[in-house]
Amino acid sequence: MKVLIGFASMSGNTEEIMLILKEILEEKNCHVEVMEMDTIAVSSLTTYNLLLLGSYTWGDGDLPYEIEDFYEELETITLEGVSAACFGSGDTDYPEFCRAIELISDKLKERGADVFKDLLKMELSPDTDEAVEECKQFAHSVYNWAKLKEETDVY
Repeated sequence: MKVLIGFASMSGNTEEIMLILKEILEEKNCHVEVMEMDTIAVSSLTTYNLLLLGSYTWGDGDLPYEIEDFYEELETITLEGVSAACFGSGDTDYPEFCRAIELISDKLKERGADVFKDLLKMELSPDTDEAVEECKQFAHSVYNWAKLKEETDVY
């Protein structure tokens, strides 16, 4: 399975989540490419079997400035048949906890992608055994969902 993990991380928290997801997917023999979201060519998204997009949330529920162009460019592509999942880090001291990944998930759905029902929302970084396990379980669940979808899709 060809997987793209795109992410934006300012403090390193979302990058830590990405590294856990990447490790699990590579253990499942996925070909995983990792890119910072501001370097992804939106036109390439349809060449992957699975997209995992992750971001931190800025301010009061805003997208980080470095992914605003990527987000806007999603308007130029149809993602029918593309499987995707979203993850991110946030801080519950702010009123819109992890709102950026909700915005990304909604935009992917709007563009026709099939988005995994659960969003991985992490309080700051995965620095406890429980948080690491939550990330691993998310990766396993997304992989199993995408694999089943891939096997049952009729071309």
